[in-house]
Amino acid sequence: MNNTTIDAVMLSRMFLSGARNLESKKEWINELNVFPVPDGDTGTNMSLTIISAVQEVCAIKDEDLTMEGLCKAISSGSLRGARGNSGVILSQLLRGLTRGVRDHHQLDAKMLAAAMEKAVETAYKAVMKPKEGTILTVAREAAEKATEICEDVNDLETFFREIIVHAEETLLKTPDMLPVLKEAGVVDSGGQGLLEVLHGALDGYMGKDIDYARFSPGEARPAVTKISEDTEKEIKFGYCTEFIVLLKKPLSEEEEDEFKAFLNSIGDSIVLVADDEIVKVHVHTNHPGQAFEKGLTYGELSRMKVDNMREEHQEKLIKDAEKLARIQAEEDEAKKPMKEYGFISVSSGDGLSEIFRELGVDYLIEGGQTMNPSTDDMLKAIKHVRAKTIFILPNNKNIILAANQARDLTKDKKIMVVPTKTIPQGISAMIGFMEENSPEDNLSAMEEAMSYVKTGQITYAVRDTRLNNKEIHEGDFMGVGDNGILAVGEDRIQVALDTLEAMTTEEAGVISVYYGAETTEEEVEELNQKITKAYPDMEIVINPGGQPVYYYILSVE
Repeated sequence: MNNTTIDAVMLSRMFLSGARNLESKKEWINELNVFPVPDGDTGTNMSLTIISAVQEVCAIKDEDLTMEGLCKAISSGSLRGARGNSGVILSQLLRGLTRGVRDHHQLDAKMLAAAMEKAVETAYKAVMKPKEGTILTVAREAAEKATEICEDVNDLETFFREIIVHAEETLLKTPDMLPVLKEAGVVDSGGQGLLEVLHGALDGYMGKDIDYARFSPGEARPAVTKISEDTEKEIKFGYCTEFIVLLKKPLSEEEEDEFKAFLNSIGDSIVLVADDEIVKVHVHTNHPGQAFEKGLTYGELSRMKVDNMREEHQEKLIKDAEKLARIQAEEDEAKKPMKEYGFISVSSGDGLSEIFRELGVDYLIEGGQTMNPSTDDMLKAIKHVRAKTIFILPNNKNIILAANQARDLTKDKKIMVVPTKTIPQGISAMIGFMEENSPEDNLSAMEEAMSYVKTGQITYAVRDTRLNNKEIHEGDFMGVGDNGILAVGEDRIQVALDTLEAMTTEEAGVISVYYGAETTEEEVEELNQKITKAYPDMEIVINPGGQPVYYYILSVE
């Protein structure tokens, strides 16, 4: 092995190894998140981002592998697959790095150091207000170390190891740079994710065995119990039952096998897809309730559906007709002239999506806290909306960078990203739009409208931690405000009231409540009565949101 330069084959091996290491550590990285809420999380977002690039790299045939082609695959794949702030920053680091090396066939320490500097420069430009103590700091310090030693260190193993040691030391200092990290007792999760990529890349350089097969394009990652054609044809049970379990904790192999065995005991045509956060279940059974009860032992249920098998043929005819209607509608839409303004909004929950439709949103992207849409999801939405100027409402601070990235990649339409961080901000921004105004004036008006909104979101803690001078225990209910935790407790309604109290000012006139998919009508009515009593002079608006994860989304304006 040449210890002073690397070529495209070695760089590819290092990249795949780095991605594999990040993927294997994603749940651990998720645990480093400051807020103990059930989000998609940093590890998941970074992993999904890099796997998108891995799939493009794996599609290159060995005989066609060149430095330019490899760099294009890494850059394009990560850019389109970027999810969440950490994923977007990782994609920008990879984009800058590949720009720095794509024109060379062999890379030495000096070239790699220059490329790392380019990576950091690109990533910092992508973030509006860069913060120290984050993945950016770890990346910058690693690049500066590379530049410092590249003149004197030619041996690449030594070069890589010294960079990683310095990056580790920097990561350990991140709690001193961001007080919120120190209070929670963690290092920066994005920085840890980047470090895992570097560790894996070194393993690849050193020739450690790597199972590339797990990154084959189009691979179905979760374990699946497949349905045979014979089973599909023979209907022994009366009801097709489907549901999702939002797991309290990841299933062990034994628990997954036990779940499958139980489903087999009450039905057939089993499909069970499990990952660390959810289980998707499909079963033909005569006892749907028993399947639901078993699912409840592992977590909360969502998207429950029961169909009478005898009506399947009729349902298929209906679905075929609906499909034809959608195709016809899309063809009709394509024939329409381009309108002046269009709107794209991220939303999660039937009620919230219906509100955005009523306000004039053309295209809704499913996503939010539990699923950050990728840049590619945004680009597909932009392609669908036939308008000269399109406003995008991310409605989540972790989606804004992906929206900005989609804006920068779009050349045939004017894209304006309204930096909404919550659903209520998005709703207020839409209300602030005026058809007769210019795009720039509308962007200013929408930003001004959202600035009057305070948001609180009621969810539960997934682990013990300390944050904002509050002791938080796993299972506690939390009120998460725009700038931190506002309330913590064991009584969900009381936490919602405490959250409102922390948000409400004398100038406020309207309280809006959007209740989630797991919240009962009885509880909503109880909360409504208590809010009305506590704030008799304010307008109280209650809406079904249908959102997962958050029992209530509250807004005060």
